[in-house]
Amino acid sequence: MPYVLAVVAFCGFCVVAVALTSEGRSGATTFDRLLLVGSGLAVVLVLHRLARVRVEADVAGLTVVNLFRHRRLEWAEVLGVRLSPGDPWVQLDLADGTTMVAMGIQGADGSRGLAQARALAAEVSSRAAS
Repeated sequence: MPYVLAVVAFCGFCVVAVALTSEGRSGATTFDRLLLVGSGLAVVLVLHRLARVRVEADVAGLTVVNLFRHRRLEWAEVLGVRLSPGDPWVQLDLADGTTMVAMGIQGADGSRGLAQARALAAEVSSRAAS
């Protein structure tokens, strides 16, 4: 969905940029048009980053890809998984005493997000026990 929205938004910015004329009331310059196209590209970039957000578990650990940060965690580094009511994302309690958000599992997803958080918590618990 983010990619569809990116195409629609970029096309919309481009249509407005082309529709602006230097004649008439708008008084738009070439720089104004380029700013519109650049704004459209910025929207595309942000939506692309949102589309990449994920949490992947494998035998060795977790890969957490957030909006601007990508981090690989070994199972021993992850002590707990929390998704409290009202939290926007899952929070990972790490062995170094810090907490890290994992945007790939969202509280806004309701029961689906809660089920994913529980499954990840069960995986973390089973890895800690073994």
